[in-house]
Amino acid sequence: MTVATRDNRLQAEVEKIENWWKSEKQSRLQRPYSALDVARMRNSIELNHHVSSQQAIKLWKLFEEKVAKQEPLLTYGAVDPILLSQLSKAGLEIGYVSGAVCGFSNVAEPSMDTADYPWDTVPNTVQKLVNSQLWHDRRQNHLRSLMTPEELAVTPEIDYLVPLIADGDMGFGSTTGIMKLTKKFVEAGVAMFHLDDLAIGMKRFTIGEGRTVVPTCEYLKRLTAARFQLDLMGAETLLMGRADSLHAEYITSVIDPRDHGYVQGVTNPECEPLLATMVKAQREGRDYKSTRKAWLEKAGLMTFDEAVQQVATPEEYAAYMALFKNSKFKSITERRAHAAKTVSKPVFFDWEAARSTDGQYFFKHTLEHVIDRAIAALPVTDTTWARMDAPKWGEIVEFHEKLRAIDNRRAYGFGYTGRYDYYAAGFTEEQFKNLHWELAKLGIVFQTQPIYACQGLNMVSLEFGKMFKKEGIYGYDRDIIQFCKKNNTDGFETSWCGAKLSDDQMFAADSLDVTLPF
Repeated sequence: MTVATRDNRLQAEVEKIENWWKSEKQSRLQRPYSALDVARMRNSIELNHHVSSQQAIKLWKLFEEKVAKQEPLLTYGAVDPILLSQLSKAGLEIGYVSGAVCGFSNVAEPSMDTADYPWDTVPNTVQKLVNSQLWHDRRQNHLRSLMTPEELAVTPEIDYLVPLIADGDMGFGSTTGIMKLTKKFVEAGVAMFHLDDLAIGMKRFTIGEGRTVVPTCEYLKRLTAARFQLDLMGAETLLMGRADSLHAEYITSVIDPRDHGYVQGVTNPECEPLLATMVKAQREGRDYKSTRKAWLEKAGLMTFDEAVQQVATPEEYAAYMALFKNSKFKSITERRAHAAKTVSKPVFFDWEAARSTDGQYFFKHTLEHVIDRAIAALPVTDTTWARMDAPKWGEIVEFHEKLRAIDNRRAYGFGYTGRYDYYAAGFTEEQFKNLHWELAKLGIVFQTQPIYACQGLNMVSLEFGKMFKKEGIYGYDRDIIQFCKKNNTDGFETSWCGAKLSDDQMFAADSLDVTLPF
């Protein structure tokens, strides 16, 4: 290849990318890299990602339609092909592949929702589900091609190819690791996946500690790495940013000044560092939780701004807060220097003494910080999800109103938590009944109950098991076979199993003209 040939091909690829980025969907994004950066790292042949791109475009159109009409797209966690096929028959328009449920049911060694399963678990599940969707679609098309006009008129056509949205957790690795995960998702045929801002290996809900998040800059690097990989592949696959920092208790690093206003430190000079306290407790055989609780009561944890307010007069505090007149994102160094000028008393604040046994910094989770992160992620993501374990209506409204003031065309996501008590939170029965519609009015059209595949299937399977133990095949025939015959459902028809498709495939492939000499 000559230099001229190489340069011409590179320039043609740059123009192709730039024209693609001008499309209505892609033009809403802002990349921190150029088309030339992408062109230089692309393969010399076009990669095959047509299923993922087609499903992404289908999902994008659904989002656009539902946001305009203020209608919800409800779904639930479905990690099994049979469950997904019935989801389609029920008329749901999208499917959700939960990482937690995959970790329960689709791995050799199941565990709690700690994202400790192999990195390719969810993409592999997506691949299995997409293959089953394509098979059902092919089976249906084959049967319909053999029907008479009268049969077609009375046989509803089912959309088995509902777009799948998948849980990418925290990306499972460095920049290149996230790029590999993204590539795997695209090749699997996913329509959209989300990445969150949680720290890898720090999901430790079972010991009574909250989430651990990464710095804002690291969260943005994750999303940018995924976006770059999508661009390398020329894939339309949607990327969702998910901020889990609401209800987080720790942050891994204080490298980013955008997080400094929310990091907590010890304000009691007589309190020893947490690490020293916990080491002593372990050596003495004292309980972890009670020791930690006692330390927290003594430490006087608060942010630096709160520590300033604690010792300053109202006038001094007002003078201190003038620091943030033009920008809220000030480093701890700037905060300390300004406090020294405006406050007469010394401000004791030590965020190093508050570091956990894993080295994490204590973090004050606030809705304001979640909004900050979500806004920062807007340029490289297609959709947004603020993870709220306690879905308080006021917080839901405030978050989405502030984001929609910046981007009112964007589709937002919401995950219903399994055990949340909506009535205790103040919802009336009427408000609860209409919650999915009220959320849709805020642009929150993607709504999922992630762990139905555990809770719902457990319930149904338990009831069936009790019946079968008591009544055997008689009960099975009554509740399953006779019901299917009466309702002519796919649960009874051999067509659901693809028998006709399989027969015709074998007959077409096993041509007698090929195997016999006459």
